[in-house]
Amino acid sequence: MNIMDFNVKKLAADAGTFLSRAVQFTEEKLGQAEKTELDAHLENLLSKAECTKIWTEKIMKQTEVLLQPNPNARIEEFVYEKLDRKAPSRINNPELLGQYMIDAGTEFGPGTAYGNALIKCGETQKRIGTADRELIQTSALNFLTPLRNFIEGDYKTIAKERKLLQNKRLDLDAAKTRLKKAKAAETRASIWAEEVTKSEQELRITQSEFDRQAEITRLLLEGISSTHAHHLRCLNDFVEAQMTYYAQCYQYMLDLQKQLGSFPSSYCNNNQTSVAPLPSASSNVIGSSALSSTSGLVIASPTNLIDLKECSGSRKARVLYDYDAANSSELSLLADEVITVFSVVGMDSDWLMGERGNQKGRVPITYLELLN
Repeated sequence: MNIMDFNVKKLAADAGTFLSRAVQFTEEKLGQAEKTELDAHLENLLSKAECTKIWTEKIMKQTEVLLQPNPNARIEEFVYEKLDRKAPSRINNPELLGQYMIDAGTEFGPGTAYGNALIKCGETQKRIGTADRELIQTSALNFLTPLRNFIEGDYKTIAKERKLLQNKRLDLDAAKTRLKKAKAAETRASIWAEEVTKSEQELRITQSEFDRQAEITRLLLEGISSTHAHHLRCLNDFVEAQMTYYAQCYQYMLDLQKQLGSFPSSYCNNNQTSVAPLPSASSNVIGSSALSSTSGLVIASPTNLIDLKECSGSRKARVLYDYDAANSSELSLLADEVITVFSVVGMDSDWLMGERGNQKGRVPITYLELLN
């Protein structure tokens, strides 16, 4: 037998198998043929694998959006990844903002309050940009890559074996149908006895192949539980990377706020009252949370400050941030020092009188933390 004869016969056999499967599938959909049902355990495993694949894709894609909101940048990174080339380094938004602030501060003059503050803010923004870059790199390595490996590797293997199982099941049911028809014809003509024997042999072969493929598919699907355990560890790594990132950002902003607290936010003319720089509400909330576990401290909440304004006595307070007095009526403050504060009738609601030894002057209440 030459090679061409073999190829033609194999092609004809493959075409016959494909046609047989197509006929069986069509008759099943039309309700004209019986279908072998998979056992409940295997069906549950298939359902679990499909569910895992769907949600893994959604989580992976949304994580990519979270880490890189720019769709064009994501497409560019995808192309470079497929070309197996390293994407060019790109300045991120915090780094760009930081550079603008530094350039503006340099232009305005580092010796001026505003110029100096811009430079300090710019340096902090660039640090945040570096932390953001580290978060993206760590998350891509420890979280996104394992998820993508499952979608593009493990699940593709499962899908391939699942499709093969479907084909073996169609072959099995087609063999069952042929045997059933042969047995029905045998009762009318003895010539069909040979066809029955042939169909029974084919059924045994297809049943054996189906059972073997079902076992292979089941073993692969049972690995989904291990996949979940692996992805759980990756999720913990992702959370730890985020925790590190947000802790860094918080510390950077806390340090920046303390530095900016030493700058007067406005300048006064002659006898005009100066305006105290106010820390943001969000930082007060974060500060309250961070210090709530320290015994003996009472955060200077609005209620506590109102109580202090209404009482005639004095209280001890810890200074939260450096503050430079804008004029002789105010008292300069150093972070972490403890001073005595009390209210004075008719004084602006944002201020208290502060006393340190023989020094006395007005102090902004938002820079204070009352002590018990």
